[in-house]
Amino acid sequence: MSQLVDLSVTGFTSALASEAPAPGGGSASAAAGAAGAALLGMVARLTVGKEKYKDAWEEMENVAIHADDIRTKLLELVDEDTRSYDAIVAARKLPKETPEQKASRQKAIDDATFLATTVPMQTASFACRALSFAPAVAEKGNPNAASDVFVAALLLQTAVEGALANVRINLPGIGDEGIALGFRQDADDLEKKATEASTKVREAAKKKGITG
Repeated sequence: MSQLVDLSVTGFTSALASEAPAPGGGSASAAAGAAGAALLGMVARLTVGKEKYKDAWEEMENVAIHADDIRTKLLELVDEDTRSYDAIVAARKLPKETPEQKASRQKAIDDATFLATTVPMQTASFACRALSFAPAVAEKGNPNAASDVFVAALLLQTAVEGALANVRINLPGIGDEGIALGFRQDADDLEKKATEASTKVREAAKKKGITG
């Protein structure tokens, strides 16, 4: 099976546009997050080496390293999200003629649902982590790339919210109420953190005149 991340932009968006239910919003969210992390890394690198921003070099070097690592992980999750959906589909197709088959099928569905909830949670977590660096980049990064930081934050915020939507839609299928509650609380916490970071970036962008 070919990897989604190995496709061209045209190929990936064509896959999203097809009648197949996967890849879908989860993979798109991970891809958006990877693009956002990439932009953060770019702005950090456009800052390092410029004498007038010397005080920010060390911090921006750190941002670039973390952004690269997060981008790699999010790209892996583009395909992982689609695989997790396919696992649910496969589980639902298992035979259910006997009590043993029914029990085996239900376990497979439960396991696949847990995976399909965990994967977008990871996407949201990594995207939120990248987004946490954005306010510093917006404040201290090369001002000539201020709009790029803003776009990065938008993409990362989208990745977080999109991934969390996939988490929440799967929660009714989590049989263990304690686990479902843990997912929900983690999702709410990530959403709050992402919103706070995005707000700071938007405020910085407004001060620089790149937003209304």
